[in-house]
Amino acid sequence: MSAELVGVWRLEAFHDVDEAGLPIGDGPLGPAPEGMLVYTRDGHVSVSMMPTTPGPGPTYMGYAGDWRVAGGQVVHHIRISSRPDWIGVEQTRDAELDGDVLTVRATREVDAAPRRRVLVWRRAGSHGRER
Repeated sequence: MSAELVGVWRLEAFHDVDEAGLPIGDGPLGPAPEGMLVYTRDGHVSVSMMPTTPGPGPTYMGYAGDWRVAGGQVVHHIRISSRPDWIGVEQTRDAELDGDVLTVRATREVDAAPRRRVLVWRRAGSHGRER
């Protein structure tokens, strides 16, 4: 899957989900977040996301570092981040590629409880929401 991920991806959806996989509310960045994910051939990753509507959550989320695929999962080694507690951390994500749509799932600790998150990315330049 490594070579297929190289390129630029635009965020289509970012949700917390319940045990059945159904979205909970609008998601951490509101109902229509903007985002860009870049995977380079030589193993660098950059992620930038933000809400497009005012709300109580964060105004920007971003990090950059290195990436690799291991056992069908994508591993990000974070070198810089808008969250200091992520610097130097490796985060593993389940990844599913279906044509030009990349769905990434991970469980994160939010407010001292595990929370399942799903991000849907579309390859930049393919049909779909372009801004």
